[in-house]
Amino acid sequence: MENNTWVNNHTGRSDFDLVGLFSQSKHPALLCVVILVDFLMALSGNIILILLIYFDAHLHNPMYFFITQLSLMDVMYISVTVPKMLMDQVMGVNKISAPECGMQMFLYLTLGGSEFFLLAAMACDRYVAICHPLRYPILMNNRVCLLLVSSSWFLGSVDGFMITPITMTFPFCRSREIYHFFCEVPAVMKLSCSDTSLYETFMYLCCVISLLFPVTVISSSYSFILFTIHRMKSAEGRKKAFATCSSHMTVVILFYGAAVYTYMLPNTYHTPEKDMIVSVFYTILTPVLNPLIYSLRNKDVTRALKKMFNVKSVSQESIK
Repeated sequence: MENNTWVNNHTGRSDFDLVGLFSQSKHPALLCVVILVDFLMALSGNIILILLIYFDAHLHNPMYFFITQLSLMDVMYISVTVPKMLMDQVMGVNKISAPECGMQMFLYLTLGGSEFFLLAAMACDRYVAICHPLRYPILMNNRVCLLLVSSSWFLGSVDGFMITPITMTFPFCRSREIYHFFCEVPAVMKLSCSDTSLYETFMYLCCVISLLFPVTVISSSYSFILFTIHRMKSAEGRKKAFATCSSHMTVVILFYGAAVYTYMLPNTYHTPEKDMIVSVFYTILTPVLNPLIYSLRNKDVTRALKKMFNVKSVSQESIK
């Protein structure tokens, strides 16, 4: 009888129950509408930014090339979790199969890891642009930019390929309820009935390494940038350089802060409610904020937006 129970616990069910945000809310319908609006804002904002940079020749430089990659990652990142969460709420279903869970986990780990390294590449770009402006076209040529972006995607995928298979091969013989709105690694690991301490240490070291290198690059780049800005004689030049860098640092603090909380703080700091709130912040709110940060605080982007709307208004008047 005990052997049959063990087998059923390990092989009888292949799906999980996502106990997500809506079950914790007193007004799930209102929360669903808010998340849907945020999702549409993230999609439209990032897609508009990508198209704007693609079609405006004045924005064809390395900085905006990196921003298009960031927007692309954000579009994919929010699309990995939010559509299923909203559909489950509308359909009254909260199940996810093991393969779907593994795929969701792999995608968000890959995209999140890629964004870590891309932000470091963007810091290098700003360092060269501000500290070595005369050599900028040579140092940040098309080949270097493509190498940095492809390296970011590759290094991000390493996290997904390493962590996802190990996580999903652990035996899950406890409750199949994941206290989260998507298959995040820490939430899934809590369901395992085996000793995961060694794996948790391994995952912690992977996260430290994945964060340590980009943080070191970003910190070093901005130390030199701040020193260079301080030495600038032109007040307008200082203002422009600081505005560009502050936008990037805002994104870095938002994204890295959430990652440090989720993967590096001890379990004593975590509760299911806190984990879901932090995850909402970096999976839903950050993709919404990124295009706003890079457009509203950037004169080149706002100028291109005004130009695009002026062209549309002129064309509509000519049709009339």
